Amino acid sequence: MPDEKNNRILQTIKSYGKGLMGFIRKRVKSDEDAEDILQDVWYQLSAIVNAEPIEQTGAWLYRVAKNKIIDKHKKKTEDLFEDSFTDDDGENALDFRAMLLTEASTPETVYLKNMFWEQLFFALDELPEEQKQVFIWQELDHISFQEIALTTGENVQTLVSRKRYAVLHLRKRLHQLYQEITQY
Repeated sequence: MPDEKNNRILQTIKSYGKGLMGFIRKRVKSDEDAEDILQDVWYQLSAIVNAEPIEQTGAWLYRVAKNKIIDKHKKKTEDLFEDSFTDDDGENALDFRAMLLTEASTPETVYLKNMFWEQLFFALDELPEEQKQVFIWQELDHISFQEIALTTGENVQTLVSRKRYAVLHLRKRLHQLYQEITQY
């Protein structure tokens, strides 16, 4: 039975692989995304190939691929706080993370750390409570969106959206701090 299943999967991959990859590649931004989606399609096929009969394999594969592409487009990219301090070329203009985690304890680093944390918490206090809390749980407490959703009963996408608004606000506010620091 397992050999029969493997043979069916291999035959399906041979028959539909190239065309399916082309179909996906036209609809996503990168080859990596296309490969990920195709891998998801093959995984889904392997999971159900013996569970239920597939009458029109090609149609089923393209429908699964289309659904995966739609999911990929719907999925909002998570804004990372650490990406907040990059210049237009994508280079780090000010690496707050390195500054905060440095073991060096010079008067300058102590002053900058204190100023950063003070400004961060001032900026967080300006946010609506829901945005502030999601940001703190995600960035400072390192709790996943799934865990937060289970705890709060909120939808993961709602939490992602709240964090995004928090990050956008913090970027703006802490950019002002960056400007002040670099003027000296």
